[in-house]
Amino acid sequence: MKVILMGYMGSGKSVIGRLLSNTLTYDFIDLDAYIEMKEDMTIPEIFERKGEVYFRKKEYDHLKELLSSKDDFVLSLGGGTPCYGNNLEIIKNSIDSSIFYLKASVQTLFERLVPEKENRPLISQIDTKEELIDYLNKHLFERGFYYNQADFVINVDGKNKQDVIEEVVLNLF
Repeated sequence: MKVILMGYMGSGKSVIGRLLSNTLTYDFIDLDAYIEMKEDMTIPEIFERKGEVYFRKKEYDHLKELLSSKDDFVLSLGGGTPCYGNNLEIIKNSIDSSIFYLKASVQTLFERLVPEKENRPLISQIDTKEELIDYLNKHLFERGFYYNQADFVINVDGKNKQDVIEEVVLNLF
């Protein structure tokens, strides 16, 4: 079984993924970390040295490689992964997999992202609360079409980590 987590940055994909993998005794794979390991560069270095087109091609190649594996794992996607190229198609066609959208409201994302804003290149240059909220609203609107094609939508607003994990597990079995 492959458990695939998608959602916007700050939705909890990596945190929930790690904890869920322990609960299920599956390996945990963060797609961005996997790409960095395979490419021997950080994501920002890939963008700077080779460009976004190269990154998106490698993202697709590595995603396809992982999803063709027969191993059981929990996979945390990058926030934009399902929105580019044929990524959503190969995710949805992956054999023996369940796809979960960890859905967070703009308010929840804002509260989670502000304390770590400097470590998030996409939002580190946004100065005001209003600009960040507008940015999050715009991206969630654009990406909602892709995210909502998940097998299961888990609203994470107001839930603790264990509640989210239990909801995912209940939908798996």
